[in-house]
Amino acid sequence: MRALISVSDKTGIAEFCKELHNLNIEIISTGGTYALLKKEAIPALEIKEVTGFPECLDGRVKTLHPKVHAGILAIRDNIDHMSQLRELSVETIDFVIVNLYPFKATITKPDVTRAEAIENIDIGGPAMLRSAAKNYQDVTVITDPADYQTVLGELKENKAVSLETKFYLMQKVFAHTSNYDAMIADYLKKERNDTDFGPTLTMTFEKVSEMRYGENPHQKAAFYRQIGKQPGSLVEAVKLNGKELSFNNINDTNGALELLKEFDEPAVVACKHGNPCGVGIADDITSAWTKAFNADKTSIFGGIVVCNRELTEKIAQEMQNIFLEVIVAPAYEKNALDILCAKKNIRVLELKDIGVPQPEDALDMKKVNGGMIVQTVDAKLYGEKDFKVVTNKAPSKQQIADMEFGMKVVKYVKSNGIAVVKDGQSVGIGPGQVNRIWAAKQSIEHAKELINAEATHGAVLASDAFFPFDDVVEAAYHAGITAIIQPGGSLNDQKSIDKCNQYGMAMVFTGMRHFKH
Repeated sequence: MRALISVSDKTGIAEFCKELHNLNIEIISTGGTYALLKKEAIPALEIKEVTGFPECLDGRVKTLHPKVHAGILAIRDNIDHMSQLRELSVETIDFVIVNLYPFKATITKPDVTRAEAIENIDIGGPAMLRSAAKNYQDVTVITDPADYQTVLGELKENKAVSLETKFYLMQKVFAHTSNYDAMIADYLKKERNDTDFGPTLTMTFEKVSEMRYGENPHQKAAFYRQIGKQPGSLVEAVKLNGKELSFNNINDTNGALELLKEFDEPAVVACKHGNPCGVGIADDITSAWTKAFNADKTSIFGGIVVCNRELTEKIAQEMQNIFLEVIVAPAYEKNALDILCAKKNIRVLELKDIGVPQPEDALDMKKVNGGMIVQTVDAKLYGEKDFKVVTNKAPSKQQIADMEFGMKVVKYVKSNGIAVVKDGQSVGIGPGQVNRIWAAKQSIEHAKELINAEATHGAVLASDAFFPFDDVVEAAYHAGITAIIQPGGSLNDQKSIDKCNQYGMAMVFTGMRHFKH
């Protein structure tokens, strides 16, 4: 039996080859792998001794030869195949141990050039892997060092590798090569600044961790990340304390982080079940926390809290008195970290570049039965020129500030969504209702119930989409709300404008809706 070995990742390869040699398996090798085996005094044939053709073009061509691929692809039970091998003086190759040029490691280096990246596109390796995998019934193919011991164990015990194991290894090959090709395609697409939606969509992710379960205990789940550095994302966070993040933790925390990125000033976002439940901005992070916490002291229980400044000891002391699932901050005062980590289960994460937004051409994807819908992320709020006062009364400077704040909040509230805000604090949030008036009423009721009866007086109401009727204006007026911001665009816009004018309220249209389903 013969084994062809050519690996970029040389983890455990010398030990593996020693065992193969002890099992009387002849080793053929190439380039750096051959040099390593020679250094370790492990007998091996250099590839040119098999092909009769020297490596050339700086190693670009070495295994792309009929004596390699015929030896791999010949079906051993096919009389004609084996007869042709004898006529051509080709010997079979029974093991192919190959892993590919380090394309991922290359493209994730700082300041990598296009030429460097392209030079690290493997050609011969994938060809050998695919050949061996196609002929899996006769050839054992290994691309992952983690499988060395499995193969050795079967060889020692049974003098052969089982068909079941060979089939498993075959499947791993095609998963590996498809991932490799997807990385290359994605890199080249970015190099071309290609933002079009092509006729096919191929992406690759690598597993971060298995999860105990998904949204519910009867569902299986795992966490995957995109290839390369993803600044500002949860995959880059460092866990300082607590249990592993659950499926729901990750989903909810991601939503909270995306809302947090809307703010440059000190901000705190509390999130529950994918919706913000308390948002506060202020001149300092402690005051922002106080606003976010006081916005909804009930819903924050068991929730997620993220902030965009160093988390202080004072905040940590107050957090100690409530149950939180996840806390994320760019940094922690030492005493604050000691206080938080006293609770062994709370997930405390550090994300240094927490404020870095997603690129505007980043993709938002939703799996549907039988397919997937893909869009670019909702990266805008509204254009300055689209901010139009449509009522007789213009908003004050403070109301304009709260309008912008309110629109940032409602952008991350499930549709139909309404956010009532005042002085840089969310005071009432109505998410996910099937009609807009219910969302408005819910936000107003929550504000009065969770803060106080006067919470909505002088507040601003923000809506993720236009008003089909003037009933929201009516409800807002009776709650003491004095200004409204919404996209506009309804056939009934004038009715809402007239109602605001009747009540002396200010209203602004932005021309940009923010549905979130």
